[in-house]
Amino acid sequence: MNTSRRLCCLVLGALPLLAGLSACGFQLRSAGDYPFKTLYANFSTTSPLGVELRRNLLGTGRITLLSEPKQLATADAILDILSENREQVVVGVNASGQVRELQLRLRVKFRLRTPQGLNLIEPVELSQQRDLSFTETAALSKEIEQATMYRDMQTDIVQQIMRRLSAVKPQALPTAKP
Repeated sequence: MNTSRRLCCLVLGALPLLAGLSACGFQLRSAGDYPFKTLYANFSTTSPLGVELRRNLLGTGRITLLSEPKQLATADAILDILSENREQVVVGVNASGQVRELQLRLRVKFRLRTPQGLNLIEPVELSQQRDLSFTETAALSKEIEQATMYRDMQTDIVQQIMRRLSAVKPQALPTAKP
């Protein structure tokens, strides 16, 4: 009897906590709901950014990715990667002029349009930057760290592009006329 009473008190005490958690609006991030079913990939699918973007687009399971130029007219939307720039800028040197700190930058400019030329997402530039300390004695390990930082920045930018693609309003897409 004593254990069943404790269990009952525990359950009744936990109900307000569970109700509060369910009412806070927390929800795991899910795959976006895209207003287009077919997307023409007007970007290099062999570049590191293109490979990751292609994998993410196909991974949604909701988009058919077209890459042949003859399929351009059948696509609901066209994703153009207008530019991709990777930069290394020296931001710190020591008294003898040796590099001590670098800034890594990745900029990607893209747009989303219809085959008729209507911009669904105007050309926009996304950028990421990371600081990297540098020493000549550990040049090889710093090169590996630099590659890892570029890969992380690229992943962030691909995720931003995916979120922007899912935010396109369905009414922005033109309807086909019979």
